[in-house]
Amino acid sequence: MSIHISQTDEIQAFFRQVAGLDSEAGSPRIKQILIRVLQDCAKAIEDLEITDDEFWRAVDYLNRMGVNQEAGLLVAGLGLEHFLDLLQDARDRSAGAGGGTPRTIEGPLYVAGAPLSNGYARLDDGTDPGTVMYLHGRVTDTQGNPIAGAIVDVWHASTQGTYSYFDKSQSDYNLRRRIVTDELGYYKARSIVPSGYGCPVTGTTQEVLNALGRHGNRPAHIHFFISAAGHKHLTTQINFQGDEYLWDDFAYATREGLIGELQFIDDDSRAKQLGLNVNSFAELRFDFQVLRAIEPKSEQRSSRPRALQQL
Repeated sequence: MSIHISQTDEIQAFFRQVAGLDSEAGSPRIKQILIRVLQDCAKAIEDLEITDDEFWRAVDYLNRMGVNQEAGLLVAGLGLEHFLDLLQDARDRSAGAGGGTPRTIEGPLYVAGAPLSNGYARLDDGTDPGTVMYLHGRVTDTQGNPIAGAIVDVWHASTQGTYSYFDKSQSDYNLRRRIVTDELGYYKARSIVPSGYGCPVTGTTQEVLNALGRHGNRPAHIHFFISAAGHKHLTTQINFQGDEYLWDDFAYATREGLIGELQFIDDDSRAKQLGLNVNSFAELRFDFQVLRAIEPKSEQRSSRPRALQQL
């Protein structure tokens, strides 16, 4: 027989005490959130008849996940980061502020402070033998007017599916740059075609995915922050048409309107036109449309904690 005590006056008073609601000190917002978490956890323990062994295995899991620093990976894999995008989309529609290039998840692998270039940047350090990629496009408003001086903050994985800073074998800020758009709103970059990646097979995120009968793979993709004065900050990424995991992304980041098509080109004249000293390469054009900012706060990206390269 199931026993339920969480809704009794005695337990509710206990939770209020635990959450500090009987004290003027502390953060009212943290208290508001914590008591809800306590109440919901207690109700789940009762309703699902979670055993003591299951509870303490979950505590052990949280300890191990913290050591692995995989919390950001787990919230992506459980769809919570995608849910935040869907919720913000709904808020925008409610406020009559929809449109433009779709947002999608940032993921856990951004590093602040990448070198800043005007108009053009080379992202790779020349050590990755991958196919050369010429990436370019334009930043405009929703009426198609070019936005000069926008910052295109771009980062992606190597051909091994790893990211600089987290992969210590790569040079500082490899495959990471910030590009200021020119007077016509264009950005241009040389890099290499990235690969997708999978969660560490022995990591805590894959441990949960295994229990759910799911894989931990992502399609190849390129991340972007787009920011411009007077316009809403955009966090997004491009996935590649034809990728095996395009619509089977464990992080649920693929969205209509965010699929780019790599054009593999074997044309010396086109390569020379683009300043590429190669015989063959891949070209990808992707344009971004950003919305007018309703309030100054929306011009800034979220203040979530991020890595900062120490040089």
